Amino acid sequence: MKRWDLHCDALSKMILASDIRFEDDRRLDVTAKRLKEGSVQLQAFAIYVPEAWKGRPFDAVLASIDAFEQRVAARPDILPIRSKQDIETLMRPGETRIGAMLTMEGADALEGNLAYLRIAYALGVRTLGVTWNVANWAADGVREPRGGGLTAAGRRLVAECDRLGMALDVSHLSVKGFWDIIETSRYAPIASHSNAKSLCDHPRNLSNDQIRALIAASGRIGITFVPYFLRSDGREAGIDDVLRHLDYVCGLGGADHVGFGSDFDGIETWVKGLEHPGGYETLAERLEKNYTSEQVEGFLRRNWLSYYQGRFM
Repeated sequence: MKRWDLHCDALSKMILASDIRFEDDRRLDVTAKRLKEGSVQLQAFAIYVPEAWKGRPFDAVLASIDAFEQRVAARPDILPIRSKQDIETLMRPGETRIGAMLTMEGADALEGNLAYLRIAYALGVRTLGVTWNVANWAADGVREPRGGGLTAAGRRLVAECDRLGMALDVSHLSVKGFWDIIETSRYAPIASHSNAKSLCDHPRNLSNDQIRALIAASGRIGITFVPYFLRSDGREAGIDDVLRHLDYVCGLGGADHVGFGSDFDGIETWVKGLEHPGGYETLAERLEKNYTSEQVEGFLRRNWLSYYQGRFM
């Protein structure tokens, strides 16, 4: 059974170290070798501007896209995903290539310029997270004390994303910004890497009302493997904790709306047994003991697949 993972930060490491090899570099959680070990069929690669980046933010976007094209997408075992047709190709019987899709974490790097958004889309970016944790020109993030929502420029950004067919990602967005997206966008957003706030009271996690709103809008939620988003007592997180959050979202009616977004390469501590994509094998085995094969297929792949089949223009 193949798996889709909707968030990793490998590109932010690649743009700071030109010698990183995607094949099997130990500095990466996500490598070609480990994606194959974990039977990952599609991996989303986020564009994120690391603090160590020196230079204009949009230059980091271009550098990330170049790293993706030269070191990931150029490989014969990788299929870049930019269209519905690419997804159809990926899903053909006998297709062995791994799908790779570009996303963006934080509109900061667009520098308030919608032309940059259009350029990013033309170069293959298919999902946009409006903020990281702090405020930018478009909205406040979850760590911004004032808790504001979309700015006027942010509303124009949402409208342009809708026009282009760019999916919106509410992970990292302030609570007010979340509700603004729900009310403003014509399309359902996703939360690519967020968990249940009722189980772990972290600002990055989603409240019951937010989870229900995403479900009602036909959006998607990616359970993430960040240990401190899984449990708040400081104890080591394990696969049982991942399953607890998955169970909780399902209990709110989200069995057809939940998948996974690991956040590999964006974390410095790991869930025991899920230290890299190879761990998806163990996770799949655990899921199969608790759910039907149809449900497991949904969690691991189909729920993300059906969303992007409907979103791509």
